[in-house]
Amino acid sequence: MREGFRQELKDLKAEVHGIGLSVTDMMSASVKSLVEGDVDAADAVIASDDAIDRRCLGIEEHALEVIATQSPVARDLRLLYSLTYMAWHLERMADLSVNIAKATKRTASRRGPQTLYDLIQAQGNLVHRVLDATMEAFEKRDLELARKLEDLDEPIDHLYKQFFRELGRLQDEDDIEWASSMVLASRYLERIADNAVDIGERIAFLVTGEMMA
Repeated sequence: MREGFRQELKDLKAEVHGIGLSVTDMMSASVKSLVEGDVDAADAVIASDDAIDRRCLGIEEHALEVIATQSPVARDLRLLYSLTYMAWHLERMADLSVNIAKATKRTASRRGPQTLYDLIQAQGNLVHRVLDATMEAFEKRDLELARKLEDLDEPIDHLYKQFFRELGRLQDEDDIEWASSMVLASRYLERIADNAVDIGERIAFLVTGEMMA
């Protein structure tokens, strides 16, 4: 029976890791759709969200079932609790990616200043790096990398602030309406990275048994 329990834990960890990789791809696809004004690609991102929701709900349901049937304690209980927590954050990150894709649909009919597209792409690249590091820290139980995520997040915050400086240079009313959607997309990217940092804190909890201050 305990061998079956260990396999269930292994399967749950693998599924959370797989969801993380899918969300990373989803985020990158949403940024690409926005930069290229590709509505079809945006629609594909939006359509993929239902599968992510089902998988994240499956993590919660499976974890609760294991807790009810196997009565895990100590490290195993901490793992199950953390996997559910991580799945919730991943689901939220997928929702934010959908929001970026929706921004594509609002802005695709016109082309704004290239500077803002460049900033979005740069921010997306940095968020991708944070998500990759998050999944690596989870897979390897790498405490040092988990704690480094907050530092990796800082340049993303700086790029978000830079959007407002660029926004102030726009004069045409249509440009301002377009840029507002872009600023929201930038904010969504910042929030995706913030969720990844939260996951990093939970990874540190998994490794040490102590919550980060």
